[in-house]
Amino acid sequence: MNRVELALRTFFWIFFKKEFRDKIAPYFDYKRQIGVEEEAEEKAVPVVLPQEKKTRRSDAVGLLALLQREGRLVDFFKEPIDSYSDAQIGAAVRDVHKDCAAVLERVFDIIPLVEKEEGTQMPVLPGFDPDQIRLTGNVAGNPPYNGILRHCGWKANRCELPLWQGAEEAVNVVAPAEVELN
Repeated sequence: MNRVELALRTFFWIFFKKEFRDKIAPYFDYKRQIGVEEEAEEKAVPVVLPQEKKTRRSDAVGLLALLQREGRLVDFFKEPIDSYSDAQIGAAVRDVHKDCAAVLERVFDIIPLVEKEEGTQMPVLPGFDPDQIRLTGNVAGNPPYNGILRHCGWKANRCELPLWQGAEEAVNVVAPAEVELN
């Protein structure tokens, strides 16, 4: 639609459709501009003023910061582990696993997507959602298929990341530096 056509349509919508006029009137403050005082029967439309744009932190950085703060996940992955024994690594993994799993449970309430035992037969019917079921192996022809469930998949029942209140300069900070004072 070109601009002239859009302008003409808008003009006639404003002219003939009171609801449309009422919705856009606050953007033009037309009452003050043309000196018209409308009668009390017309409803006032609340004006939502644009608020100061606050820097928003990426949800991915927020989640990574949460996993670092409570499970030390980034520390675990960034630490060179070649000099540690398998027993030392296993002990560290237990704590990281437990703490990060608690974060995932609290923030996402992750549940199995398919409520079946892995390794059991599972039919895949026509019209299946490829975002929920991934076919692997020898895929040929059209559904229905019959296969073995290799992974149940996961589904988040919620996503409740904490609201970030930091400064713009810290938008990408996953974990602050720690300084111990004497």
